[in-house]
Amino acid sequence: MDTDASLQMHTFFYADSSGGPAFQQDSFYDVFSGRIPADKYRNKIVLVGATAAGVGDSQVTPINPNMPPVLTLAHSVSSILNEDFYTEPTWSVFVKLGAMLLLALYIMFVVPRLKAGSAATITIVLLALLLGAHYLLMTTQSLWLQLMAPATLLVLGHLTITTKRFLVTERGKERSDIESAESNKMLGLSFQSQGQLDMAFEKFRKVPLEDAFMETLYNLALDFERKRQFNKAGSVYSHMASHNRKFKDIGERIQRAKAMEETVILGGAGAASPGGTLMLEGSGVEKPKLGRYEVEKELGKGAMGTVYLGKDPKISRVVAIKTMALSQEFEADELEDVKQRFFREAETAGRLSHPNIVTIFDAGEEHDLAYIAMEFLKGEDLTKFTKAGKLLPLPRVLSIIERSADALNYAHRNNVVHRDIKPANLMYENDADDLKITDFGIARITDSSKTKTGMVLGTPSYMSPEQIAGKRVDGRSDLFSLGIMLFQLSTGQLPFSADSMATLMYKIANEPHDDPSMVNFELPPCVGQIIDRALQKDAGARYQTGEEMAKDLRNCRASLGEAV
Repeated sequence: MDTDASLQMHTFFYADSSGGPAFQQDSFYDVFSGRIPADKYRNKIVLVGATAAGVGDSQVTPINPNMPPVLTLAHSVSSILNEDFYTEPTWSVFVKLGAMLLLALYIMFVVPRLKAGSAATITIVLLALLLGAHYLLMTTQSLWLQLMAPATLLVLGHLTITTKRFLVTERGKERSDIESAESNKMLGLSFQSQGQLDMAFEKFRKVPLEDAFMETLYNLALDFERKRQFNKAGSVYSHMASHNRKFKDIGERIQRAKAMEETVILGGAGAASPGGTLMLEGSGVEKPKLGRYEVEKELGKGAMGTVYLGKDPKISRVVAIKTMALSQEFEADELEDVKQRFFREAETAGRLSHPNIVTIFDAGEEHDLAYIAMEFLKGEDLTKFTKAGKLLPLPRVLSIIERSADALNYAHRNNVVHRDIKPANLMYENDADDLKITDFGIARITDSSKTKTGMVLGTPSYMSPEQIAGKRVDGRSDLFSLGIMLFQLSTGQLPFSADSMATLMYKIANEPHDDPSMVNFELPPCVGQIIDRALQKDAGARYQTGEEMAKDLRNCRASLGEAV
């Protein structure tokens, strides 16, 4: 029998064949009950043991990580009977040590003298020889020769030598190619002008601190303050203080930066200032920036964030900046997708150019706060004109809805659906009779998504039946919402009302709307007819385009004696 000097052997494990196990297994109960005759086992070696999962201790083998002990014993017995096993010769230890010695000499004295490509080629060849020898000895001679340790030494040694050589070379390059102070300063100023303040500070730190350079660093710190990065502004001030702590007011600004670092948050829920408002005045710090826009003051708040008055300093353009704290509203696993949709929809809406659609200039992100810079509009939204007693004259209402239908028709022809038409998204300047539709594409950003609070964004009172059902919507959904607005602006009430959101949504989807003439007895029949067609449950029975709806509104106004 081929065993080693200690009469030890390495068991051979038999693989399953012909779709069946290597060793037949029978149920002890079947034998005991007579279902399997005892003669089956005559002149055979029978091993009795548990094979069910979870019974007894399992063993890890080359063919099964969870093999019952009785099966391990069966493989061992069969190996002994058939002499199918691997042996480890007494001289294997000398082969192993000799291989490791030769490989160590190769790594220490040969690899450092070779080019990277040549050394890698030779190492791969040697590794292949070791692994090939190991495999061939096992499969042809049934010899277990431990060559994995030399192979591991070869790989690790080669990586160590090449990594060390690479690092030394790179450090040598850095020492031989030191950037001049002036080039670092120019690069830093370039990064600063592009808004890449971190990279600017990285370059500025390589410039020797001199009195003439302090003003440049001071301006960088102010830019960090404008972006509400007070910890980084404090780092710049501290760097300056190591040269001259008495330069201007950096001593006070260091203390202020430490105090503001944990207390001032750029918009959104959870800000330290009341209601999440940016601290714009009286805080002793520079006015904040969103991208390249300087934030002047707060204009108002919405469901998704705050709107600020801003200014583009390069062209002195006054803008309105709508912020959306996406990271605070959405779960982390869907945040990246929401951001991508945000910028995609902002880009799409930015291509719209219509006198009754707000112009979008830019979109960006600052500290996980997404923002859209748009045309600054005077006036206010139409919400205040939806209450009884504060309604606009009916001809003015028809004109507003007519212009809105024309604007939506333009947007729909450009494959843009608003999805959230409501009085709050229509800005109106009463004195100039100027109308603008805002927030194109914003509703789609949150389509089929929920905020962290579980709130589905959108306004159920103005949703179309297909929106409530979660179906795909098109421009006819916007016209349904516009019909609801026409009902509300001409009567002071909504066409659907209920005590709960669930009941409201059911009514919109299934029940007819209220008769507007029963709410406003002076309402002309043509207005009721327009409302009836716009609020059809079946999208195919509604106005198919905004142009159709605008035409009926113009005819209605003409019938009232209003100049068209």
